[in-house]
Amino acid sequence: MSEPALPTVSLDPTFNRARHVKYHLRCLKTLLPTPYTTTDANRMSLATFTVCALDLLSELIPNTTEAERQAYIDWIYRCQHPDGGFRGFTGTNFSHAKKREQVNEAWDTANLAGTFFAFMALVVLGDGLERVRRRECLEWVRRLQLQDGSFGEGRGEGGNVVGSGDLRYAYFAAATRWVLDGGREGKVDIDVDGLVGFVRRSQTYDGGLGQAPYHEAHGGEIYCGIGTLFLLGRLPLDDGEASQSHRESAADRGFLNDIVHWLVYRQTSTIEEEDDEDDDNFSLHDTEDANQSASSSHSNGAYLGDGVQILGPPVGTPEPQLHALPPSASPLESSPSDLNWAGFSGRCNKVADTCYSFWIGAALAMLHRSALISITLNTRYLLEKTQHIVGGFGKLPGDPPDILHSSLGLAALSLMGSSGLKPVEPSLCISVEARERLEGLPWRKRRDATSESKDE
Repeated sequence: MSEPALPTVSLDPTFNRARHVKYHLRCLKTLLPTPYTTTDANRMSLATFTVCALDLLSELIPNTTEAERQAYIDWIYRCQHPDGGFRGFTGTNFSHAKKREQVNEAWDTANLAGTFFAFMALVVLGDGLERVRRRECLEWVRRLQLQDGSFGEGRGEGGNVVGSGDLRYAYFAAATRWVLDGGREGKVDIDVDGLVGFVRRSQTYDGGLGQAPYHEAHGGEIYCGIGTLFLLGRLPLDDGEASQSHRESAADRGFLNDIVHWLVYRQTSTIEEEDDEDDDNFSLHDTEDANQSASSSHSNGAYLGDGVQILGPPVGTPEPQLHALPPSASPLESSPSDLNWAGFSGRCNKVADTCYSFWIGAALAMLHRSALISITLNTRYLLEKTQHIVGGFGKLPGDPPDILHSSLGLAALSLMGSSGLKPVEPSLCISVEARERLEGLPWRKRRDATSESKDE
């Protein structure tokens, strides 16, 4: 009796382009499903992911009229705050009704996430940013920087900075500064050295970057950290490419090599969840505190101040006799020829998740290390495991599509050179075409010309 045939994988996975276009157009032009009701305050990010996906598909202009695109642009500008920055949606806009007073201004604030997504959507939609309050925005961003170099999310009562100071907001601040060409505004600038120092201090014992110092390494936070350095012109590359002003030193090589090692080891053939209820989804606009409270069973931990505790073993536990670390396993434990799919996880010991194909892939792209991963296995994972029959991508195999993963799935495929998609800019998650259009805006060119004349 012959053995049953092994399951086979198509050598040419199918990209259901028409269904992706239909999915994103449905998200843009019709009502979203009920679960999105609770995300209304993040409407700016949902809009940005949707229009960026259609742009990567080259279907934004053909499927929207000029009047529709102008209406989208006008809605975004209605979210602009009079003191600089953008809101995440229009629900807190008291200014249009002339009801914004000192007693309620803390409820009508701009935030860094909404500001970044507003800029990306405006650029993709073809706006020239002439209506942006550029100087006010840069001043507002500068006031959000904290003493440790990180950034809060916005300003609350009494003008106090609120929101976690972590690498996500560091990235938003650096990106906003880059979009507005903030480094050339003279006095209106952030403490760049302080921000770079915060990123460097967020490196963990295993080589990755955490949300902040002493946090667990996370693929999304690494994207934000590398993106921050890249957009500041402080990513130390050894090949002299781009416009990096920092050349690589021995310390830089250790910093970057450890990050690259951590990123490459996140490619995994474990793509199905067994019994894991921990939600490992990374969201650029999620402000939920990821810290977990310490267990009361530990009583001999050391405190570092500011609520940071290093936990020791329970009292009475014998000292471990560990003379050497065990040898590292290969990122892919099986031979590549034995594998059919391999996506990326966001943390150690987690299953693959669609969005990390972009977060980790884009970080490696900015570091010029994309050749270290298997593009073929990752492409198969996306197209054969998380691509949905109705279009879009789910977070995990079998999951329904959602806007975040559907957009990042397309961006990841573009990053890997898939045909039928515009090239993506890894540092901004928009098309290269949109980034070049931003760099060519008249007001940026005028500033370039002014700077050159002063140098002469």
